[in-house]
Amino acid sequence: MLARLDQPIAAIATAPGRGAVGIVRVSAKDVQPIVDAVCARDLPPRQAVYLPLRAADGSAIDQGLAIRFPAPHSYTGEDVLELQAHGGPVVLQLLLARCLEAGAGMNLRVAEPGEFTRRAFLNGKLDLAQAEAIADLIDASTEAAARSATRSLAGEFSREVHALRDALIDLRMLVEATLDFPEEEIDFLRKADAQGQLERLQANVERVMQRAHQGALLREGLHVVIAGQPNAGKSSLLNALAGAELAIVTPIPGTTRDVVRQTIQIEGVPLHVVDTAGLREGADQVERIGIERAWGQIEKADAVLFLHDLTRAAAPDYRAADEAIAAKLPRDVPVVEVWNKADAVDGGVRAAAPTPPCGQDPRVAVSEANPTAITLSARTGAGLDALRRRLLEVAGWQAAPEGVFIARERHLQALRRVDAHLMEAAALLAREAQALDLLAEELRLAQNALAEITGEFSADDLLGVIFSRFCIGK
Repeated sequence: MLARLDQPIAAIATAPGRGAVGIVRVSAKDVQPIVDAVCARDLPPRQAVYLPLRAADGSAIDQGLAIRFPAPHSYTGEDVLELQAHGGPVVLQLLLARCLEAGAGMNLRVAEPGEFTRRAFLNGKLDLAQAEAIADLIDASTEAAARSATRSLAGEFSREVHALRDALIDLRMLVEATLDFPEEEIDFLRKADAQGQLERLQANVERVMQRAHQGALLREGLHVVIAGQPNAGKSSLLNALAGAELAIVTPIPGTTRDVVRQTIQIEGVPLHVVDTAGLREGADQVERIGIERAWGQIEKADAVLFLHDLTRAAAPDYRAADEAIAAKLPRDVPVVEVWNKADAVDGGVRAAAPTPPCGQDPRVAVSEANPTAITLSARTGAGLDALRRRLLEVAGWQAAPEGVFIARERHLQALRRVDAHLMEAAALLAREAQALDLLAEELRLAQNALAEITGEFSADDLLGVIFSRFCIGK
């Protein structure tokens, strides 16, 4: 793509399918030849003009609006022409074909995914974090995610990163000055409180990293797998969380044999909830395939809801089977213990359940054995709010959506590298015999990692990956 960035581009900028309005967008160093061919008249800058959009023989393809944005005051920083017509697929394809035909002499071509935004980034109209926020705004699955993406697009995240960069540059200047003038009697670092500056910088990086983590949760969500023995109520819990009958629920063990997914949201945070087959030994061949898939989902989960049946809490064989499952759960995945069917231990249903020692209420026994466990009823909804709060705690959700900017995993990785380099710099600065050359190098590496977020220091292959995931026309 880099070798073709000087070529003019065109694309349909609206989603495929029928709509009231569709947009064809052209970006070039000079769009006047396209304006002359399609509009057959001059267009005043940044004013919508209603006119016939013409084919090569002069006939009208459609009646619509044409807007010309002269460089550099445009989305891409180049001349941009937007043609707004009726949103039929055939009309828009005819209009795009006409633009390509009229621009053949200037090598006008169809844009690749994300190429308009990539040109905006390369022409300094926005930085890389803002460019990514555009795609995140389009893909936002919740209102909170959309608002956070808007804040990043407006530059809030970038301003935080630039403030960290400026503080880091000031600290580097002190270290470099000490390296350049080692014979000076004045201790530049001590007099300028380099230690204090570094500590404040580390605190600010931690604060930005926390907000970025919240933004990443809004963008990516949390993958939660419901696991447990057959008939623990996993499908019922999925239905209760989703507020819809998504999974089949029967008293027959092994009803769920495949993975069932549903995305819900809690306080604007998307949760991708996965219902799985009941985990047990001795299942038939088809059910074993479902169990294998369940374990595969558990391995990839951000959190596991380990669901137990409260009505079988005291049965030794049931306890043994639960312990066998717990032993196989991944140690690096948070597990939330959940006891279901709280409603079934009351009234006449209690008689059907194994009797705990001394007639003790199974809910009390469970609570004493595991104080962090959640007791609920998927049938009545009792206890679901406590489960939702626990899931947010597991996700690490703390900030209110109004204070969060959207972020991606690559941003978090870059901030973690910044934090690691600053920790190493702090260790070097604390030594009596300071290795200033090593200190300067750690600070330089920290600044490079920070610059990757906004694209001031980015490899071309990274840009290719980022922009290839945009839609065509954006």
